[in-house]
Amino acid sequence: MTHTQPSTPPGPGPAGALDRFFGLSAARSSVPQELRAGLTTFLTMSYILFVNPQVLGAAIDVPNAFVQLLMTTAIAAAFGSLVMGLIARYPFAQAPGMGLNAFFAFTVVQGMGVPWQTALGAVFISGALFVILSAVGARQAIVQAIPLSLKFAITAGIGAFLAFLGLRSAGVVVSNPATLLSLGEVTAPGAWLAALGLIVTAALTVRRVTGAILYGILITTFAAITLRLPVYPGGPDGAMQAFGGFTGRLGILDAPVWPSALVGQLDIAGAFGLGLLSVVFTFFFVDFFDATGTLTGLAQKAGVLDARGDMPRARRTFAMDGLAAMFGAFMGTSTTTAYVESASGIGAGGRTGLSAVTVGVLFLLSMFLWPLAAAIPGAATAPALILVGALMMEGVKFVDWDDLSESLPAFLTIIAMPLTFSIANGVSFGVLSYCALKLLTGRARSVSPILYGVAALLLARYLFLSGG
Repeated sequence: MTHTQPSTPPGPGPAGALDRFFGLSAARSSVPQELRAGLTTFLTMSYILFVNPQVLGAAIDVPNAFVQLLMTTAIAAAFGSLVMGLIARYPFAQAPGMGLNAFFAFTVVQGMGVPWQTALGAVFISGALFVILSAVGARQAIVQAIPLSLKFAITAGIGAFLAFLGLRSAGVVVSNPATLLSLGEVTAPGAWLAALGLIVTAALTVRRVTGAILYGILITTFAAITLRLPVYPGGPDGAMQAFGGFTGRLGILDAPVWPSALVGQLDIAGAFGLGLLSVVFTFFFVDFFDATGTLTGLAQKAGVLDARGDMPRARRTFAMDGLAAMFGAFMGTSTTTAYVESASGIGAGGRTGLSAVTVGVLFLLSMFLWPLAAAIPGAATAPALILVGALMMEGVKFVDWDDLSESLPAFLTIIAMPLTFSIANGVSFGVLSYCALKLLTGRARSVSPILYGVAALLLARYLFLSGG
């Protein structure tokens, strides 16, 4: 997609103030473009409002649990996105992370019998460690130590992961006990609706229509509602059903509920117990490399990396990631982190923090308008994820495929993300294999000592710490 640079400098007024604060002209963007991008990102990640309460509800037993967890999810996502947009000034939205919420609920609370309040304390401690490491520049140093080939591979791997999420959401790829994965029922309404949405969105993108991804989501949603397609969850025995209308007290509106049973319930002292140190460090390691890989890939996609592949304002950006995790734990949810779905907004033209601020405001509004978010089926956001995933594969052309010590780690990084359902694992496999190959081929000095230290920690984590 192309973006036109403003022909005149920003003048007085709200638009001019926004331009100066977020650097819209320097980023070759505009207020409408950033607002569209923010809305696109929100639509592709709004599913977390309903999925996170379902996952955490299996472990957190409080009155009116689903609604309270929905509200705390919205508040945590709003805070994380706002601080990322206003302080780091990047188009990276944040929300309680998938995967980590499952580890929180099923492994730590249900599997290990840890009280959910203590598990929240572990999340808070891991977030504090993020902030400390970011403030002293350790996270930035680690990112700088990652070679360019792996940075491009991380971007491509995230693209493959996004596409996999989209195909799964559309029902095109399904689990299979015999083959792990297999082709789903391609004649099902969700599959062909997603295929139609992908074709429409891709055609709009090729024709350089501004906001093509957002329009694709809205067109697909409109088709799902008007054609009464069974692409919404909630039917008998888990079956999909047609859109059942808005369930709010005033149609698309419903009053927010303050999550009083969740806020401030974390047990930090209990999380410092010796038996829970492995839990704390598992939260820390997984989210560290998940968020670091996500932020690096998104920064490359947004075109903000410098000639050395480094991200400006990296300390501030990583610190906001840790701060969001701490705030989310205080509000009563699992780790809040940067969302890979931000790539959809970047693909729609988002280049500055105004996109993330837009996402944050929309999450706040969702506390009143959450019935409206339920109108967007997974089949409507799936095409956006698949298309953006395809666009993010562009980075593979910068990998030296003739040098196996460069290409194999890049390949492992790319395929591990969708196959293990983890960005952190993809980054870990890439770093470990890169260091091992350089060490064993006589090119050890070409690798930063910091990267060797990271590889040693990753190896220790896989050998001695529990969790995914």
